[in-house]
Amino acid sequence: MMLLTVLLQVATSAGLGTLGAGIGAGLAAVGAGIGIGKIGGSAMEGIARQPESASDIRMNMIIAAALVEGVALFAVVVCGFIL
Repeated sequence: MMLLTVLLQVATSAGLGTLGAGIGAGLAAVGAGIGIGKIGGSAMEGIARQPESASDIRMNMIIAAALVEGVALFAVVVCGFIL
């Protein structure tokens, strides 16, 4: 327990928490971009294969993209609190 306390004190005095928060926010943004890109690409492929169900695919794509964006926003906010 004492070692953990010492390690946390060293990490905060060295600014590693700020570095970790910045890296975490960046990874959340990049991950969301990749996820939304895959969702959009798959939706376009699905619409190309079955044009008659374009409205259902589009609706599901928007819902999934909103969920991914919400998780990314939450991660960025948490990392912002660390800063």
